[in-house]
Amino acid sequence: MKTNYELRYASHPEDACHYDTARLRRDFLIETLFTADEVNMVYSMYDRMIVGGAMPVNEELKLEAIDPLKAPFFTTRREVGIFNVGQGTAIVRVGDEVFELAYKEALYIGSGDHDVTFASKDAACPAKLYFNSTTAHTSYPCKKVTKESAVSVHMGELEMSNERTINKMLVNQVLPTCQLQMGMTELAAGSVWNTMPAHVHSRRMEAYFYFDLPSDQAVCHFMGEPQETRHIWMRGDQAVLSPEWSIHSAAATHNYTFIWGMGGENLDYGDQDFFKITDLK
Repeated sequence: MKTNYELRYASHPEDACHYDTARLRRDFLIETLFTADEVNMVYSMYDRMIVGGAMPVNEELKLEAIDPLKAPFFTTRREVGIFNVGQGTAIVRVGDEVFELAYKEALYIGSGDHDVTFASKDAACPAKLYFNSTTAHTSYPCKKVTKESAVSVHMGELEMSNERTINKMLVNQVLPTCQLQMGMTELAAGSVWNTMPAHVHSRRMEAYFYFDLPSDQAVCHFMGEPQETRHIWMRGDQAVLSPEWSIHSAAATHNYTFIWGMGGENLDYGDQDFFKITDLK
């Protein structure tokens, strides 16, 4: 197995509005998350969230403590949220506990000195484990969460191209966490817009991961301050970092699913500052 990581530093909004396409992509887009028998991750200075992916095929992969953590275990001072976004069943071991995750099922791992490993039940149909991790000051129990046990809300309408179901899965209404909040939004066929009207939440950063998108289609992610918006074209199985000062919205050439993960000082999902569609620039 192999573990790859890179550091991403925070940007001031007045600087970011002058970035060209290449710089926007370099600072905010995470293009490669899944490579056979590798763990890939980005350590972000936005609330020190780690965004990563693991694709076990022929090996059991360990969630290793990368050097910036200065810790004996990855989870020594961190909590982790994991979603299986591959068609194959995943086997996740956390110390002596073993969890099986089917497609679109999630697992919360609390902080502590845990050995965490990822494996696929069938190498011919591998799992893909997408994860977010934030710092944690308290240890909470590990828990598997399915869509059936999530807080699910149906929103939007096909006529507005935004009919969707928001599945709040690793959130404080479902299980206790320190600061990590994650969920999965599924867009209905014929719908392409998410998070519109747009909003920001200055007390939390966010990461978006887009999947369920055909390989010949793309999603356009919108970011930036409401009066200085920018865009990043993305493919499926890619993620993007969203600073606390930035909107985070998208439209695509096909319906899709995305996983949102938040970290910061506030666990209130509704703590958002909205902006009228007609006020965006």
